[in-house]
Amino acid sequence: MMLRDLDDDALRSAAPLKWALDGPDVLPAWVAEMDFPVAEPVQHAVTAAAATGVLGYPPPAETLGLPDAFAGFARRHWDWPVDTGRVTVLGSVMAGMALALRQLAEAGPVVVPTPVYPPFLATVTDTGHALRAVPLLERAGRYRLDLAAIARELADGARTVLLCHPHNPVGRAWSAEELAELRDVVEPAGARVITDEIHAPLTHPGTAFVPYAQVASSDAPVTTLTAATKAFNMPGLPCALLVSQLREDHARLQRLPPVLTHGATGLGMAAATAAYRDGDRWLAAVRERVAGNLALLQERLADRLPAVRMAPAEATYLAWLDVRELGLAAPARTALERGRVRLEQQDFGPGSAGHVRVNVGTSPVRVEQIAERLVRAWG
Repeated sequence: MMLRDLDDDALRSAAPLKWALDGPDVLPAWVAEMDFPVAEPVQHAVTAAAATGVLGYPPPAETLGLPDAFAGFARRHWDWPVDTGRVTVLGSVMAGMALALRQLAEAGPVVVPTPVYPPFLATVTDTGHALRAVPLLERAGRYRLDLAAIARELADGARTVLLCHPHNPVGRAWSAEELAELRDVVEPAGARVITDEIHAPLTHPGTAFVPYAQVASSDAPVTTLTAATKAFNMPGLPCALLVSQLREDHARLQRLPPVLTHGATGLGMAAATAAYRDGDRWLAAVRERVAGNLALLQERLADRLPAVRMAPAEATYLAWLDVRELGLAAPARTALERGRVRLEQQDFGPGSAGHVRVNVGTSPVRVEQIAERLVRAWG
C-alpha cells in the first residue's frame, strides 16, 4: 500500500493528459492528476475485470456492491450514514451537477462562490440558469464564504447554491460551523444546495471533513456529488455518485430515461468499489505525502519568492498562489515560457485574477523542481 513514484519516462509513456501536452523540457504541474500508480486493490480489480475478456455494458451498481462500499467508506471516514437506496451512479461529478441543475433545481439564478473549478461556471450557464458569482472573502490568504452576499442573492431570487467542498482551488474544507451558517442562510430561503465533495477523501491529516448533508436538515433539498476518481487517481475510469437527501429527488432521477443517467463504465464501477472498500491505507499515504509537499512548496517560495503568497490548504493536492505583487500580466504563461513548468491556465472566475493553481500530487523531488522553475520564471 506504499506510494510508488513514477519517473518521467514512465509517465510520458503512459501519456495521461497531464504529461501528454509538452516535451521533456516542460515539467507539468497543472491538471488534477497525481504521479502515482493507482492503489493495488484498484489495479487488481481492473485487471481481473479486463482479464475476463468481456467489456459489456455495466451491471446494476448493486451487483458490484458499489453503494454499500461507498456507504462503508463514508461511515468510516466521516461518520455519515449514507442511505444506499438514495444513491444514483453516473459517469462523472460534472455530469451529475448538470443533471441536478436540469432535473432537480428550480428555475432561477444559481449562486456560485468563486474562484472555483471552472466547469462549475460553464455548467450553470449551459443548463439555462443565470450565474450569480459570489467571491469568497479573503484575509491573509485564508478564505471564507460571504454569507451576507449569498443571502442577498437568495433574497433576489436565486434558488440554488453550488458548494465546492473541499474547495478547489483555495483548499478550504469548510468547517461544521461554517456549513451550519450556510444552512441557516439557505434553508429559510427554501433553496437547494448542490455540493461537489469529490475532494473529501483528500483532507489533510488533522483536518476533519464534514459532509454538508450531515449539517443540513433531513428534509432539505440537498444533492451530494462525489467520486473515487480524484482521491484514488483514476479519472480515466468514469464513475461517480449522486446522493439525494430527499427520497422524492431520488425517485425523480430513477424515473428518467437511462440515457440521462448513464456514463459510468463497468471498469470504473469495479475500480471505485475496490477503492472504497480496500484503499484506506493507500489514501492515508497520499494524504501524508500531499501535506508534506504543500509545506515544502510553501517553505521554498517563502524563502526565494516572498512576494508570492500561498493560501493555507486543508485539503486537495492543489496549491493556490497569490502572485499579484509580481505584477505579471499572465503568470501561468510566464511560468511556462521562462521556467518551463506548466500551471493551470483556466479562468476560475471572479476573485481569481493574479492567482495560479499548482498541482503537488507528485514526488518531493518534483516539488523542489517546480519551486526552482517558478523562481527562474518569476524571480
